[in-house]
Amino acid sequence: MGSIAADSVGIAQPSDPTGPTGRLANWIGKVTLGDVPVHIQNRAKHIILDGIACLIVGAHLPGSEVAAKAIFDMEAPGKCTVFGWGGQKLSPLQAALLNSTFIQGFELDDWHSEAPLHSNSLVLPALLAAVEHDISSQVSTKKAPSGSDLLLAAIVGFEVGPRVGLGLYGAHILSMGWHSGAVFGPSAAAASSGKLLGLSPGQIEDALGIACTQAGGLMSAQFESDVKRMQHGFAARNGLFGTLLARGNYIGIKRVYEQDYGGFLACFSRGNGKEPTHLPEEVAKDLGTTWKTEGIRLKAYSAMAGTHCTVDCVRDLQEKYPTRMKDYKKINKITIEMGQAMYHHGGWVAERPLKAIGAQMNNAYVAATQIIDNAVTPAQFRPTNLDRDEVWDLVEKTTCVEENDLQHKFATRLTIAFQADGDSQPSDTVESHLSGPRGIFPELSNEDIIQKWRTLVSGLIDDSRRQKIEDLVLNLDSCEQLTDFIELLTPPTKNPLA
Repeated sequence: MGSIAADSVGIAQPSDPTGPTGRLANWIGKVTLGDVPVHIQNRAKHIILDGIACLIVGAHLPGSEVAAKAIFDMEAPGKCTVFGWGGQKLSPLQAALLNSTFIQGFELDDWHSEAPLHSNSLVLPALLAAVEHDISSQVSTKKAPSGSDLLLAAIVGFEVGPRVGLGLYGAHILSMGWHSGAVFGPSAAAASSGKLLGLSPGQIEDALGIACTQAGGLMSAQFESDVKRMQHGFAARNGLFGTLLARGNYIGIKRVYEQDYGGFLACFSRGNGKEPTHLPEEVAKDLGTTWKTEGIRLKAYSAMAGTHCTVDCVRDLQEKYPTRMKDYKKINKITIEMGQAMYHHGGWVAERPLKAIGAQMNNAYVAATQIIDNAVTPAQFRPTNLDRDEVWDLVEKTTCVEENDLQHKFATRLTIAFQADGDSQPSDTVESHLSGPRGIFPELSNEDIIQKWRTLVSGLIDDSRRQKIEDLVLNLDSCEQLTDFIELLTPPTKNPLA
């Protein structure tokens, strides 16, 4: 654990132990792995494995390589590993930024069902950079963090991020144009890294305050900007920065979640049309009794989570009407009805040409790829596949509609109208209405996650390395040396689109 000064005045305890920020900081400081139910620990290991799969897929994507080379050019070498790059190292902040960018690299990573954010891309890069920084800086006076410490700290981040998001009504912030995970995320990164490095509750309050004042992210990044892949990286970097400053007794904003003037929740909720505008009590609600880790969903498709129910509606129709759906050139019109947050996030009108980032965020485009290719994998978003006439013909026939009476926030209704085909097909429309996508109904099982991991990394790393990573992560609480984990993630990986 890191060296701390818990006896210093104003550092050992949060400024108001009874308020939401203080209760959260105290819980982070005191929670042990023994307090976490075994099934939550086991699920967290599988969630982490999914995050490592996404990192390996993302490390050498074209946009990731552009980002990495630019940062290597502008930053001096450091002591924290950029994973998949054969030993390249940067400062802890920049390593966290890039490793997060890799995890977010191709819309394959986790998301939260109550308050949308991508937990692995926030927590894992901050934690692994904190481990290497702590070892290399020789600040520690205690035993270096173990796999059990990493697992507990990851779970802390998994618990904190969604709670902070629920203080802003979760997905509603997407409707306002904010990138939700980039707003909620610094808190998750600060909480997890602060736990790993052994900060006192008072220091954790400071770390959260420093992290929150750096929060932000514009959802317009989703249309064509590479920076959408990096915005969770900003959050991971900024949360870790808050932790490292607070460990040195730098004072952050006190009571940051409940402050009225300039407080985190007060500012990000301004003008949201809600009454009350924000919910400070959600930040520390049911800590240790309700586990938000259970709300982390793993993706079955390589696209934004709000498109997944659309994909499953198409799959449903392909199963029910296989001959009809294969004859996609006879489709006249596609209508996709979805709730407010998904509509604002993924119901916008796509215009040709489109980059991979925009295509993965757009319900019409994703529906077209499922109809034509019967798949939504990284291959559908290769540059050679993004400008296909048959895909754009269907995109141009698609209308997305905001419909808030679908009974479930993830529900989608998809209707396809075909050209009339005589008596053999008396109805010229088919419809599918699902309450939510695979990954929610049902959620991916632990066995599904292992299979996804093996499928994604096949061909990108050798089988021996794959098995060693899998065994280590699924037995993380038995890992004594986290340097073993870091060494497995260090060697070069391959570009899945090559």
